[in-house]
This record gives sequence, C-alpha cells and structure tokens, in this order.
Amino acid sequence: MKRTLATFAVIAPLTLAASLAFGAGREPAPKDKPKEFKPIVVTAVMASAAPAVDGDASDAVWKSVPVTKFEAVKGSNFKGGLGKTSGTLQVAYDKENLYMLITYDDPTYSVQRSPYRKQKDGTWEKLKDPDDKGGDNIVYYEDKIAVLWNMDNSIVGFDRFGCQIACHGGEPGKPYGNKYVEEAGEMGDMWHMKYVRTGSLGQADDGYLDHTRFDPEKAKEAGRKHDAKTGGGYEDIKLVNGKPEFMNKDGKPANKGGTYWLKAEDKVPFDDAKFKAGDEIASIVVAPFTGDRGDVKFGGKWAKGKWIMELSRKLVTGSKTDVNFDDLKKTYGFGIGLFDNAQVRHAYTQEPLMLQFK
Repeated sequence: MKRTLATFAVIAPLTLAASLAFGAGREPAPKDKPKEFKPIVVTAVMASAAPAVDGDASDAVWKSVPVTKFEAVKGSNFKGGLGKTSGTLQVAYDKENLYMLITYDDPTYSVQRSPYRKQKDGTWEKLKDPDDKGGDNIVYYEDKIAVLWNMDNSIVGFDRFGCQIACHGGEPGKPYGNKYVEEAGEMGDMWHMKYVRTGSLGQADDGYLDHTRFDPEKAKEAGRKHDAKTGGGYEDIKLVNGKPEFMNKDGKPANKGGTYWLKAEDKVPFDDAKFKAGDEIASIVVAPFTGDRGDVKFGGKWAKGKWIMELSRKLVTGSKTDVNFDDLKKTYGFGIGLFDNAQVRHAYTQEPLMLQFK
C-alpha cells in the first residue's frame, strides 16, 4: 500500500489580525510519498543531577549534553507563513528518567484558544477561525509540541522517512488528512504537549498511534489514541442561557491579566456583571491527568520569539502504550512536530531522529 504524507499542527495567534499578519497559511496537505532522509543521531548523556523540568535551561546538566540542531518545515504561521522554524535538542537521563530540552523559534506566544468574548450588546460569542471546516483552527488556538516515538522499531520505514511515514494527506473526511501507521502491529508513542490544556498544568498528553483509519462515526481521530487515565483531563465550558456556565474565581478577563484556561479548583458559577464588552474568558476547564495518560512531565517558557521546553518521563513505565527505554544499548527512533497556534498544521522534522544512550 502506498504511503502518503500529511502534517498535523495547532496554531492560534492572540488575535485574528495578528494571525493574518503572520501569514496563517492554509496550504493543502501534500499527497506524495515522503522523501527519504538520512537519520540524525541524538546522543543522550547520563546526568549527574536531574534538571528541574521548568523551561529554564540553566541547569548544569545541559552544559555538558551534546546539542543537536534541527529544522522543521511546512507548519502554519511559522516565519510569516513560510512554515519553517529551527531549534535545538538535548537529551539526558539518570537511573529513573529521561529528560529532553527543546528550543525553537516561534514568533508568537499563542494561548487564545477559542475563548468566549463579550459583545457590545451584552451577548457572549465563542471566537472561531472563520475558515475552519472542522478540526483545522489556525486562528484561535494554542502552541503545542508532539514527540512521536517508534515503539519497538515496529513502524516500517520510520528509520528512512521519520514521522512523515504516519501522515496521510488528501483523504476524505478531514480538511488536512489523517494520522495513522500502515499495518496492524505497528505502533507509536506520542507525547503531545498542548499548552492551554496540559502544558499549563505541567504535563504533556500521553497517547499512542496505531493503524486505525478515519471513520466519521467510529474513529474521527483515525490512528490517534489516548493512554488510559484514572482522572483529570479537559472539558469545554458550555453556554447556558447565552452565557458561559463557569468563570475563574479571580474574576479576571483572560485578555486582562487572567488565563485562557480555567483550573478545575478555580471554577465558580459565572457572574456576568464582572465583565465588560471586549472581555474574554476561558472556554475550557482543565485538571491534571492521573494514570498512564499523565506520566510525561512538562515545563516551558516563551520569551522574545523563542520557546524553551523540557519534557521528562520514566525510562520504563511498563505500559503497553508507552515506549520503554529498557535497553540502553538500543537505538530509539522519534520525530518532532511543532505547532504555532494551529490545531493540526504543524511543522515537522523531516529527518528521522535516532536516540542513542552514551
């Protein structure tokens, strides 16, 4: 069966005008077979002391870990709509955990994920990308990053084509295509940091990728699946009688010192009298995942057009839906997707990244 290519990104600028100014392109997904690229070896070094997972790269360990430079392409909003960004990657480990430090250029800090905005007539409206045909928001969204691991070297061709091998463009049912691996038995572990929904809580969303094809009723996400959880997660806030059901107990509009996410413990009934026309509030309630889905830690900081992100997870979780780094003599293939305020149209590393432990 012929493999095809489609990228997935999440990009949402602070305002519609800002999005257009940065060239929120909506190019069609490529349909051709991905090109073969020479793998890039990434070396993980034993850490004498664990870094804090907080988005601060000043920890001593990062001064002694080899730096791998990378380029990512074809993502909406990056570089004035050109879709390109570049960054660096470092990996360390200790007896218990793996640590990743990823930095990359991103012109905007994007957290305005489809909030509610109060109109001049007193009504509330959820901000939407006017050109979104379904799951393709690139105007009001959030910054994200995804790391896809080739579990047990099961994904055929990953070592030659990288994570492109799991992307499929030009397919019916989705504006930009679907994501899945080709055959039963192939599987990828996906660490998907969504800044508003999980990054704000210090987590990435831990999931996996299998061979499921898109089905509008049974499999809207195609091969993308979530690891099991015992609690936590995110849920949209509903409009009740034309007004948001909940608000933050601090009463601050998201665009005036508040946040575009509502932590579950800060949730209180909505009080319309606290807000003026033009005020925005979060449209989503968030709580930390517990269980398998919440085992990837995250810390990140955005400043002056650059993200600094750290990810951490136990080397071995024992989960059947996780990559387990149980043999440090092996090589582990992975790829990176970078989302600049885009739901699916992400930039991606074309070369297969191959992690080796030193």
